[in-house]
Amino acid sequence: MAKLGGLFWLVTVVVAAVPPAQSLRVESWATRLEATKETVTNLQFYFHDTVSGKNPSAIRVAQAADTNNSLTLFGAVMMADDPLTEGPDPNSKLLGRAQGLYASACQQDVGLLMAMSFSFTDGIYNGSSISILGKNQALNMVREMPIVGGTGLFRLARGYALAHTYWLDITTGDAIVGYNVTVVH
Repeated sequence: MAKLGGLFWLVTVVVAAVPPAQSLRVESWATRLEATKETVTNLQFYFHDTVSGKNPSAIRVAQAADTNNSLTLFGAVMMADDPLTEGPDPNSKLLGRAQGLYASACQQDVGLLMAMSFSFTDGIYNGSSISILGKNQALNMVREMPIVGGTGLFRLARGYALAHTYWLDITTGDAIVGYNVTVVH
């Protein structure tokens, strides 16, 4: 009887061990990587948003029925492919492009919802990008927006962007905005 009890115990242990072994096989597609030391990078550049003229870098792609009656242009959606430069002069060195959309999302004040990818084309960050998704209180002197991701050297990025309007043509809406970006990656 003792031999039968021992055999029963052995079979129970083997059967109980099978599901975890199968579980390990199912999860073999995942590999755990140990994190290396994070890097903090500070970037400074200028964003040139041109909505007027023969070759605008941002165009309106949608609007609400009452957008043109709104003091804040509530409901206007713009698609942008704006140059990012080293200095405020439009002819300064091109560092990349700000590509994405921004939309007037506030009825009481000028607040833009920004969904942009800042894609870099120069230097060590060539081919890398950071993504901004958040509210831009465009008339505030300085505004903060979150960095929610990135690619290339900025993979898994997080951080914040401080934007400061360098120049604004109130009649056309054209603007040059300085960005100071802190990225943890």
